Amino acid sequence: MKFLMHEKTLLLAIMAAFGFGFYEHRLLVAGNAVIWIAFGVLFGVVVFTSMRVAHHAEVLAQRLGEPFGTMILTISAVVVEVVMLVILMAHSHSPTLARDTVYSAVMLDINGILGLAAIIGGVRHGEQKYNLDSAHSYIAMLLVAIGISMFIPEFIVPAAWKDYSIFTIAITILLYFAFLRIQTIEHRYFFEYDYALPDDEEHHASKATLTHVLLLILSVVMIGILAEFMSAFLGKGMDGSSLPMALPAVLVALVSASPEILTALRAARADRMQTAINIALGASLATVLLTIPVIETYALISGERIDMAMTPLQTAMVALTLFAALISLHDGETNVLEGTIHFSLFLTFITLLFLA
Repeated sequence: MKFLMHEKTLLLAIMAAFGFGFYEHRLLVAGNAVIWIAFGVLFGVVVFTSMRVAHHAEVLAQRLGEPFGTMILTISAVVVEVVMLVILMAHSHSPTLARDTVYSAVMLDINGILGLAAIIGGVRHGEQKYNLDSAHSYIAMLLVAIGISMFIPEFIVPAAWKDYSIFTIAITILLYFAFLRIQTIEHRYFFEYDYALPDDEEHHASKATLTHVLLLILSVVMIGILAEFMSAFLGKGMDGSSLPMALPAVLVALVSASPEILTALRAARADRMQTAINIALGASLATVLLTIPVIETYALISGERIDMAMTPLQTAMVALTLFAALISLHDGETNVLEGTIHFSLFLTFITLLFLA
């Protein structure tokens, strides 16, 4: 009973999967109101299930420490994103869905998560310290990764897209494993900051167990199953509506980032800005370096070109975001003003979603 109480969200996801499996077709023909209600229910269950992904990742993180803790969280989130993205692409056949999702994830992670974390942490603690080397490493990698995979494709002739896709897959995988080695071996100390833990927190730290690994995997599987149903309701609801065409991409980014949002804000409130930095910038980098190879491989297998080149507006927003991050993350301390700057860019991103 104790186990069932702790994993009630996972049980709810399983029940929702069975329920929608039986009634999906009836609900899809029941009218727009019913379709959007069903989508809202599915979206809520997926978000809460992703919170359990965050919980199990945090338990494993407490045992492994930084930067392995945030790596588990960000990789779990990217897996959720890739699963949902591939399912949505199979239904919508939109050539820009992957690009818009990666772009939305970068805006949400850097401007949304980092902005809110710096504001909340700044209000509670004033200036919060972190390891400056980590911020510089992340931003340099993001500039190169986004440039190669989402800016340069604008200048590639259509006849050469397959060749450049193969190159993109190879270079992003190379960059990821190179960064992974630096982050975990040679320069692991770049991504750490020596915070004093209270005695009781050290004493009650949960141990990583096989149970948490299995539950994390099961939660990701259930999110994938529910995403299959969610994509059907979303596609049906979007037909003939005046909603922004980029809305599905934003929703995918939001669902995958929901565990990271919760964990980063908790870290900021606890005066551990290094964890928030690792999550916000690390999640952005993981999204680019892990999602794009999968999507490009999917494109090569299917034979359908996927447009990863950013629009001029997206390019401007990404450039402004990274330039602001380079300036704001220059002294090893965050404050409310820096948080407000990034959150303002996030609000601009949301506004442009409805105007562009």
